[in-house]
Amino acid sequence: MKSRLLSFLSLLLLLAVPAFIQAQAPAEMMITNAKIYTVNPQKPWAEALAIRGDKIVAVGSAAEIERYRGPATRVIDAKKHLVLPGFTDCHIHFVSGSISLGQVDLSGAKSVAEMQKRVAEYVAANPGKSWVLGRGWVYSAFGAEALPHKKYLDEILPDRPALLEGYDGHTYWANSRALEMAGVTRDTPDPPNGKIVRDPKTGEPTGALKEAASSLVEKIVPEMTAAQKIEAIERGIREANRNGLVRVHSAGGDFEVLDLYRSLRDAGKLTLRMTIAYFLDPPELKPDATELIESTRRKYNDEWISTDAVKTMLDGVVESHTAAMLQPYSDDASLTGKLFWDAAKYKAAIREIDARGFQIYTHAIGDAAVRLALDAYEEAAKANRKNDARPRIEHIETISPQDVPRFGTLHVIASMQPLHAYPDENTANVWARNVGKERETRAFGWQGIAKTGGRLAFGSDWPVVTLSPWEGLQNAVTRQDHDGRPASGWMPLQRVSLAQAIETYTLGAAIAGRREKTEGSLEPGKLADLVIVSQNLFEIAPHLIAKTEVLLTMVGGKTVYQSKGW
Repeated sequence: MKSRLLSFLSLLLLLAVPAFIQAQAPAEMMITNAKIYTVNPQKPWAEALAIRGDKIVAVGSAAEIERYRGPATRVIDAKKHLVLPGFTDCHIHFVSGSISLGQVDLSGAKSVAEMQKRVAEYVAANPGKSWVLGRGWVYSAFGAEALPHKKYLDEILPDRPALLEGYDGHTYWANSRALEMAGVTRDTPDPPNGKIVRDPKTGEPTGALKEAASSLVEKIVPEMTAAQKIEAIERGIREANRNGLVRVHSAGGDFEVLDLYRSLRDAGKLTLRMTIAYFLDPPELKPDATELIESTRRKYNDEWISTDAVKTMLDGVVESHTAAMLQPYSDDASLTGKLFWDAAKYKAAIREIDARGFQIYTHAIGDAAVRLALDAYEEAAKANRKNDARPRIEHIETISPQDVPRFGTLHVIASMQPLHAYPDENTANVWARNVGKERETRAFGWQGIAKTGGRLAFGSDWPVVTLSPWEGLQNAVTRQDHDGRPASGWMPLQRVSLAQAIETYTLGAAIAGRREKTEGSLEPGKLADLVIVSQNLFEIAPHLIAKTEVLLTMVGGKTVYQSKGW
């Protein structure tokens, strides 16, 4: 008996030796002298970590990690700076945002005069461009009407076509020359899911194009070449890495240029992990769409480019009264918005997509759209009996009280964008006016969903707002503008804590992308995707969070951005 026990112990020792040797093998890289917030609830803080290849092999105290130092180990001294998991933007339109970096930027403009000035400056600086394209204007800049008019562009652009996208991507602003070239007149019918805004007296188009009506002009805008798109995407990737992003979840526009992302990956220039959803247009799911998404998933399904998601839209936005509401809009009782899908066809599409194992993103802003999405997900879960499907609803700006806890009970991810709730004039004077006081109390209800068991994932919706997660973090925690208004915060009960906010961009984002086993926190075995930042977010006033600068961004153990002088 004794000899058998000794033999067993000897065998265990032999089995343990290789693991021990491997654990103590030198690291290729170490980060030391750091304040590491791991987002691992079992071990939230550490002083150092070790990396081998593209993965983390150890996280712990300085003494523990010192054992991984070897003659060739590269050591990064963090100089007591905060180290975080790399951030994921859970809702982005990357190629669109990248292209917008070279167009007219109207974001932050508060008046027509300011917008005209920016357009004129852009035209003077770009005399060779046949079209004037840009984005970022807000509804509140046009006063009580809350809609743009072609006359303001005609004053400065009488002969050159212009098409300017609103900040939310749901309403466009065209001048007379663009409408003329597109053949849009008083007799042009509204397209499905779109509206040509017309002068009530003359019937002439005003230049405001809601939802799908923008396609009437967009279709004649000259297409960029592949080389121009790649140049723009590279510029966008640099901007993302500079802001600490290591992965993005594309919610539309990028599926069509997968070949460009592949070329960047093959050339070693893709330093941002991409989850790219196929955009499913209403009004129904057709066989050719299912064949396309299946074949594409087989082709793109790795850590750098993944296409295992499908995104669709149920409604529009509150500001233009196109979000689908359960009750009429407060400023116009004749309007409740409109669903882009027939409910039965939407539910059938969701069941089919879910049965095939794709993750589903549904844009739903109005409370009626949110309810339909939850109903469809619930029915799909019962029909398909699939585990861990993690369907998502994107935006959720308004929600009925009885639907709040359904996110938790149905295991639906609430994918939301903190800066959409930034309390500026557009929010106060247009959005809040349209929904009314009662619905405003549940505006962008992050904490309400979280407290009832729902899982949050945050993003930007870039180019709707900046892709900087630091701006988003600050508004998630304060719900105040940069001047500290309103004093108590806009709907302050919906604020989240700093720890919650960081998680939504890291581990929560990884869970939302079904990648928490390899991403989202700084733990042994996970990808070495991390950032070192200029200030310790846990030691500063919340109103300083947006001033955070990224000193270093690392993706897969490789430095993809480093600030000058650090």
